[in-house]
Amino acid sequence: MNQTIPPNTDPKKDNKPDRDHAMFDAELSGNVLNFQLLKRVLSWLVPYRLSLWVSGALVLVASFAAVLMEVVISRVLVDYIIVGDANSPMPDLGLIALTQQLEATLGLPALYVAGGLFFVLMSIVALLGHWHRLTLIDAIVKALRDLRQDLFAHLESRPSSFFDRVPVGRIMTRVTNDVEALYEMLRGLGSLVGEFVPFFVALTIMLSTSVELTLILLLLVPVVGSATYFFRQASREIFRQVRNSVSGLNQFLQENLSGMQVVQLSQRQDQNRAAYTKINRLNLEQENRSINLTTYYGAFNDSLASIGLGIIIYYGGGSVVQSEMSLGGVILFTRFMNMLFTPVVLLGEQLNVLFRAMASGERIFQALDWDEQIREPSHPATLPERLEGRVEFRGLSFGYSKDTQVLDNVSVLIEPGKKLAIVGPTGSGKSTMIRLLGRFYDFPDGMIFLDGIDLQHIPSRLVRRRIGVVLQDFHIFSGSILDNITLSDPLITRARAVEAAKTVNAHHFIEALPEGYDAPLVERGANLSQGQRQLLAFARVLAADPEILILDEATASIDTETEQLIQEGLQRLMQGRTSILIAHRLQTIQEADHVMVLELGKVREYGTHQALIAQGGLYKTLHDLQFQELSTDVTAPGLAPE
Repeated sequence: MNQTIPPNTDPKKDNKPDRDHAMFDAELSGNVLNFQLLKRVLSWLVPYRLSLWVSGALVLVASFAAVLMEVVISRVLVDYIIVGDANSPMPDLGLIALTQQLEATLGLPALYVAGGLFFVLMSIVALLGHWHRLTLIDAIVKALRDLRQDLFAHLESRPSSFFDRVPVGRIMTRVTNDVEALYEMLRGLGSLVGEFVPFFVALTIMLSTSVELTLILLLLVPVVGSATYFFRQASREIFRQVRNSVSGLNQFLQENLSGMQVVQLSQRQDQNRAAYTKINRLNLEQENRSINLTTYYGAFNDSLASIGLGIIIYYGGGSVVQSEMSLGGVILFTRFMNMLFTPVVLLGEQLNVLFRAMASGERIFQALDWDEQIREPSHPATLPERLEGRVEFRGLSFGYSKDTQVLDNVSVLIEPGKKLAIVGPTGSGKSTMIRLLGRFYDFPDGMIFLDGIDLQHIPSRLVRRRIGVVLQDFHIFSGSILDNITLSDPLITRARAVEAAKTVNAHHFIEALPEGYDAPLVERGANLSQGQRQLLAFARVLAADPEILILDEATASIDTETEQLIQEGLQRLMQGRTSILIAHRLQTIQEADHVMVLELGKVREYGTHQALIAQGGLYKTLHDLQFQELSTDVTAPGLAPE
């Protein structure tokens, strides 16, 4: 019975892409002044703001203690203890008076007291600085952990059409390298806070000591700022190209390592090595350009520091001779000069990281903002606890793009518990039909129905719980055999998983493993045979207990030793379920209730196996090619799996 459902309110009614997927990999500006982007990055730190406040307080205390250490060396040690000048007008922040008070109280020489003060201040700087870094990094790491989780969850919800058009290597770069670039940026910005506190304290003391000498030194700051500006302009394009070249390396590695067996079988190692060398050489050239630019910038800043030191010695030495400045004051100026220029130099160096992070941030948020998704119903249908399993394709037409039509007006009804075999040449649309049945792509309303309910009116997650799919290339996840059967579904108990394995003849080989159902599986299940992986696939589907079963070339690549076990397991799996079989094995097709022949996306023939053989059409031709394949062990081109 058809169920009347209100139409979807989403204006998009077809599957045609409405966006340019090439923009996902477009070159991005990495604009250092993109404060809006920086604000979005910092928003992930909001839940950990308490740690940031603690880190900020710690660095303030540690930075002020670092300034006091310099005063102890210059004013207390040099002026008060060595020179004996305790009445100099130069500021000492009360440390000389504190030293004199401790001398009288403790009865210790001034040198011991000064040494003790320096040790206490040094301990404060070391301990609080270390605590500051721990709390800062802890907050950053947790924030970026959350960002990775949000990014991964967002990418998981993208439709198959997205992954058809965007290379996986590019996506991996966003989740790994680009997030790591944000870590370097946030850590650097946190460290800069600790450098600017001494900067302002030192500037205040220097102005109170010698306005003239301080202003002369400050003239170098605009020079550093100008060098930083030109460095930013020159490096923006370079660092963007570096990020893109790294993405290219990741994409090439992912494609070729995933297909290593094909590479080795086709003897393409030399060609792939040459192609990788070319991409790697381009990355090396761009990295060298960035390194050279950074090196020149650092050398320029070092030269300015040397010029500043020369100015202090020249003017400060004259002031000492004229008794306008103490010797300790000159030393204090040289020490403070580092505090004056170090933040500026570090800021320039941090721009290197900032450019990379801005480009990485743009790429990350481009992925997070990519809202392409499967159209979900605004008024979802209510499904019964158990579907009957009636599947109907009604005038189904579909194309992956506006320029191609893969399916053209396909109509077929599969009654509950029946088996439909779909056959046809490669590219006829067989696999496309099951992808649409699994709601992996959008298509117009009123074309696919489950128990009379329009598939577009059922949420995709509910559709996929009612459909079990067994592919020829069964995917193995990291974990144990039990994990790969249950897929961490809390509704599937261990007993249920074991019972499913027994039903499909997988229990025997699993129990033969050293750890049984807890045996770990290596990458892609390489420690299992193809037949064992296929039986494991049957067990996974049976444990989920779907009402509708799809077998997409599920028995096309099995070894003869386990073929009988697989056929028995397959029969038990299909029992009582509506089944759609996409296969070219003669035995599987003959056991179907009906056979549908597709060619160029259209239904050419439909009927029972015997009727279609008697009809002498396309199915008879495919059947004869299959028979020839079985006789000569030669793969029939028209029956190759899609």
